[in-house]
Amino acid sequence: MSHHRPVTPPDPLSPPLSDPSNFSLILGGPLYQLWSRAHLGDIEAHIRRRILVLSGICWLPLLLLCGWDGSLLQGVAVPFLLDVETHVRFLICVSLLVFAELVVHQRIRGIVSQFIERGLISPLSLPRFHDAIRSAMIWRNSIPAEVGLILLVLSMGYFIRTHTFVLESSTWYATMEGGSPTLTLPGFWFFWVSNPIIQFLLLRWLYRLLIWTRFLWQVSRIPLSLMPTHPDRNCGLGFLGGSAYAYSPLLTALGAQLAGFIANRIFYDAAVLTAYKPEIILLAGFGLLLVLAPLTVFAPHILEAKRLGLREYGALAAAYSRSFEHRWLRTADRDGESLLGASDIQSLADLGTAYAVIKEVRPMPFSRDMFLQLVLATVVPFLPLLLTLFSFETLLDRLVGVIF
Repeated sequence: MSHHRPVTPPDPLSPPLSDPSNFSLILGGPLYQLWSRAHLGDIEAHIRRRILVLSGICWLPLLLLCGWDGSLLQGVAVPFLLDVETHVRFLICVSLLVFAELVVHQRIRGIVSQFIERGLISPLSLPRFHDAIRSAMIWRNSIPAEVGLILLVLSMGYFIRTHTFVLESSTWYATMEGGSPTLTLPGFWFFWVSNPIIQFLLLRWLYRLLIWTRFLWQVSRIPLSLMPTHPDRNCGLGFLGGSAYAYSPLLTALGAQLAGFIANRIFYDAAVLTAYKPEIILLAGFGLLLVLAPLTVFAPHILEAKRLGLREYGALAAAYSRSFEHRWLRTADRDGESLLGASDIQSLADLGTAYAVIKEVRPMPFSRDMFLQLVLATVVPFLPLLLTLFSFETLLDRLVGVIF
């Protein structure tokens, strides 16, 4: 006698995992399940509460512990309330990292859907496209992945933190004794709770970008029905540039974190902003690589569509131009039609416009303006640090001189 395990029927109201409308890099994983159990699963409705909870866990205990041991405004060379880096990391960076989830969730889903809406995926290739979505969502929901990130932060993070973020002088989180730092009571929360949280958030964003890159690479292996005459100059793939804009808050968070680090070195270790030019340039380049490199996987498709379009429309233009010249220049037989207002002229112009569009096709689905805006999003947190080099009046005079 065989026993059959009862099968729970699927929920007809929930979209399948491979549905483009169900694509999200955000709504999955153990932390998301934790948010859901805390009744904060709706990212659009609960984004402010998520920011308050995470920033509160990172920053508020430090405030209370420093008040208890007397290092809020005195007692050490760098008291808590004057530690710019700490406030930037746990109040600004954490907020931006959480806010970026809302922006990416709203934009990326629509971008994935456009592959279908624009007819770029043929009916025969739809199963492969749905498989790519399903695979991305499985990676997003991976429990071992997030557990691995947590273990990485806890195992390797202490060495990185104690050798990177500790100043040369005594601070509210570590005192210098014999040239080596000794953690204070607030310092233990700082190094074992607050910093691991923000580092986990950063690593999880890198993991999400890995998922996004892998998904785009899988889609780029699918035969696409590109349109060389599409006005976006990317054969119909120009919408992918919106994904780069979605990651702007993440780039700003990275810039703010480095800006806070530099600010502390300027205020307490007598450093100079210009000494950190290589780090700032490297960060800007790294940020561009993070968000733009995944889009380059479609360059071969776009260039192939451009070559094919130039060949086909070139042949069409040659045949039409030859017929046009024969009718209007070589013979007098025009079927009684007047040259003024003739449709042949308009058709010739339209054909020339289509060929010009194909010649202007760009292999990368992003523009120079997008490139500059992403750089600006990364470096804008460093602008206040210019006041350490010039007075406000000097900066204002230079800005007026540039504008006018």
